Amino acid sequence: QVQLVESGGGLVQPGGSLGLSCVGSGFTSGLTFSDFAMNWYRQAPGKGRELLAGITTDGKKNYRDSVKGRFTISRDNAMNTVYLQMNSLSPDDTAVYICNAERRQYLDNREYWGQGTQVTVSS
Repeated sequence: QVQLVESGGGLVQPGGSLGLSCVGSGFTSGLTFSDFAMNWYRQAPGKGRELLAGITTDGKKNYRDSVKGRFTISRDNAMNTVYLQMNSLSPDDTAVYICNAERRQYLDNREYWGQGTQVTVSS
């Protein structure tokens, strides 16, 4: 059973920074963490889940326009961990931040979600 566990959320003042981590475990069927693209989503109260950043198995990164230049995604396959460094935070960034692992192969699509970690930006 694949598990993704996020950590690092909390309360931060506007303009501040926060670093999130997501550790994966339980990969089976000959697959490892490095076989999965990793993504960070967030969901604010009353809003839909939005994709913020993603990093492919070979390290290519993509960002939502609203976080480009402020957020940085990275991964450490040896530690089964994906990170999200968030800078210049504003109250609009307040949300539950959720880690996602996905692998899209012909006739073998796999996707896993973490439980999320709350980030609150407030003075």
